Amino acid sequence: MPSPSANDHAPPSPDNGTARKVAGYHAHVYFNAQTLEQARKLCTEAAARFPLKMGRVHEKPVGPHPDWSCQLAFRKGLFEEVITWLAMHRNGLVVFVHPVTGNDLIDHRDYAIWMGAVRPLDLSVLSGRDEPVSYEF
Repeated sequence: MPSPSANDHAPPSPDNGTARKVAGYHAHVYFNAQTLEQARKLCTEAAARFPLKMGRVHEKPVGPHPDWSCQLAFRKGLFEEVITWLAMHRNGLVVFVHPVTGNDLIDHRDYAIWMGAVRPLDLSVLSGRDEPVSYEF
């Protein structure tokens, strides 16, 4: 009889095993006053190199994000290229990546990918409701 694997005792997935459609991804580059220009340069270069949308450079915490940040939004077909490039060019900056499925809570809590230190998100500001994705990448 085969021995049970760790997956045999894993809790059920938050969406009960149903596949969620990924519309695209957000990469949030975190920074502070000392790394502001480094982050701005990274995000600007990413926006010039890839067909993605660069958001505002927030010099304060916004939404669930505990640090200053800038959002990069991109199509799912760009995931490998963009994430590999960010990993190789972030130079110590923390980057938080999540898919966009229409459920902000699940996307930020359960599908999070971190480059660098994991930071505490304020999940209380996110809805757990499924919403249509309302923008193009």
